Amino acid sequence: MSEAAPIKLGMLAWNQYTDWPSFRAAAIQADQLGYDDLWTWDHLYPIVGSPVGPMFEGWMTLAAWADATKRARLGLMVGANTFRNPALVAKMATTLDHVSGGRAILGIGGAWFEMEHTAFGVPFGSSPGERLRWLEEAAAIMRGMLDGDEPSGTHYYQARSVRNDPPPVQERMQLLVGGGGERRTLRIVARYADACNVGGGFENVKRKDEVLRRHCAEIGRNEAEIERTVGIGVCVIRDDPAEAARVAARIFDHNGGGRVWQDQPFGTPEHVAAKLQPYLGIGFRHFIVGFPAPYDTETMERLIGEVRPMLVETG
Repeated sequence: MSEAAPIKLGMLAWNQYTDWPSFRAAAIQADQLGYDDLWTWDHLYPIVGSPVGPMFEGWMTLAAWADATKRARLGLMVGANTFRNPALVAKMATTLDHVSGGRAILGIGGAWFEMEHTAFGVPFGSSPGERLRWLEEAAAIMRGMLDGDEPSGTHYYQARSVRNDPPPVQERMQLLVGGGGERRTLRIVARYADACNVGGGFENVKRKDEVLRRHCAEIGRNEAEIERTVGIGVCVIRDDPAEAARVAARIFDHNGGGRVWQDQPFGTPEHVAAKLQPYLGIGFRHFIVGFPAPYDTETMERLIGEVRPMLVETG
């Protein structure tokens, strides 16, 4: 991506172990603070800590957020392709685009959490490879519908010359594909997506981006057309790094007794900025930051007010 591209911050509000008023208020606050986009998970059971706990559904959340916010873009990080027919998902995303005044992003991925599939009776497929074959066909259907074509399924899905009327408000709604599988997922990104999302630390992200560039070259896609987004995990900002670590421990404990994730951006604004700066050098200028309940207002404010200016200055 161009070095002149703006530095963006997205808030990924965890939809587990929370109540609706707090969850809604966090999105409104992030929108008012100037976060570029708001995300939540597409899961039916909690995925951090104990799975036996409260969880809100993703698409209904986005619809409610659309009515409660004014400027931030809205998406799932990322939608579980296994949960819904892809033609229906494209229709849902288009409706969200109208409800939100052109702020929807269609995020999609192959899905991985077998427990929730079993509990809800959703087919999980026989292997990750099968789910990725489903995802590839789904991405083709979604991209076609968003572009105003009338695509049909080719093997797994029964869509037939399906129309998407009315079209999205946006001239081109972003299709974001999440995941870093090097043989299949990143090739799906290269072929169909407008944006990708990867994580796992700088070295892993750098490697995945190199693989994505190779896939783009092989199929003749201009890699610069694909916006890179990176998931940086959970951020906690305090003037005292030890206090940041204590706050993080309390947050994870609240989330079903979850173990604190390692190598996260916990600490001072300077520490967090230093952790994010290497990504700028490989063209990643869009950071998706996790915010579990109880949503940390101080970090939300300082990430925008202190860390982003540091990144702008150095990037």
